[in-house]
Amino acid sequence: MEKQLNQIQIDAEKDIKESSSLDQLLEVEKKYLGKKGSLKAILSQIKDLSIEEKKAFGKLSNQIKVVLNELIFKQKKLIEDQEIQNQLQNEFLDVTLPSIETQKGSTHVLKQVQKKLEEIFINLGFEVVDGPEVESEKHNFEDLNIPQSHPARDMYDTFFIDQKTEKYNRLLLRTHTSPVQIRQMLKQGAPIKVLIPGRTFRYEEADATHEHTFMQYEGLYIDKDISLSHLKGYIEEIFGQFFGSKIEVRFRPGFFPFTEPSLEFEISCPFCEKGCKVCKQTKYIELGGCGMVHPNVLKAAGVDPEKFQGFAFGGGLDRLAMLITQTNDLRLFRQNDLRFLKQF
Repeated sequence: MEKQLNQIQIDAEKDIKESSSLDQLLEVEKKYLGKKGSLKAILSQIKDLSIEEKKAFGKLSNQIKVVLNELIFKQKKLIEDQEIQNQLQNEFLDVTLPSIETQKGSTHVLKQVQKKLEEIFINLGFEVVDGPEVESEKHNFEDLNIPQSHPARDMYDTFFIDQKTEKYNRLLLRTHTSPVQIRQMLKQGAPIKVLIPGRTFRYEEADATHEHTFMQYEGLYIDKDISLSHLKGYIEEIFGQFFGSKIEVRFRPGFFPFTEPSLEFEISCPFCEKGCKVCKQTKYIELGGCGMVHPNVLKAAGVDPEKFQGFAFGGGLDRLAMLITQTNDLRLFRQNDLRFLKQF
């Protein structure tokens, strides 16, 4: 029986060394060490031996099993290493090929419009400034010549902050960017030439042209001997550069408590000459409001209206974005739909 064990070891070692794949090696392992293998079969005869023979036979069989397991482990490592070498030799990797392109983000279309407008204003000598979005009722209304009886001061048009403050100096979400006019004139005095872009908030029901949160811009120019002709010239230059074409400006009477006179400005349609769906066949597009800054506003900001005059004009950044992207629903800009935003 000892001779049989030794022969099994010799045959197993030979088969292990000749195995050239992991599948072959697995078959060899099953053949000799498996549940139905040669070593298991001969061990089933141990019941017919004496106690001393059983001890010697069991010891020898365990030694053979240890030796074969070590050989199998080493052969497995050799086969795996060889497979890696073969793979490296047979597979060619061109390191000069371009990598998979990483998807990059881009600037939001509203921010693109804002940056474009800022660059134009800066080139014309304006400084870009901003102020707090949570504003006092005084700066938002009273300093801008908006009386307490004005509808805009009603809770149904403005988001008021729930705080225990004086009745007519509550905190609110600014309804326009004009409070920054007051803050900047109090800080800087006159002359002053600033662009004020930023978010504003109004208690409105959302539809294709209205949102409770929207972007505004406004320009303010205060100096000596400023007139409406300066205002018209700046609007023509700014929006001519913005739309990339020569435009005409026309004024219509309007009303804003913080300007006198108050006007609404329209520009000739930069997309057509004879009328189109953008200008609704009128050849002109309404862009915003403007006027000469009211003397009461200058006084509230510490500027002497006898020495300085100036104009202010502004509108919606969302409106400009809708025009240049030919979008008919401003809500699309804030719905974070990448199918829409990736177009710009």
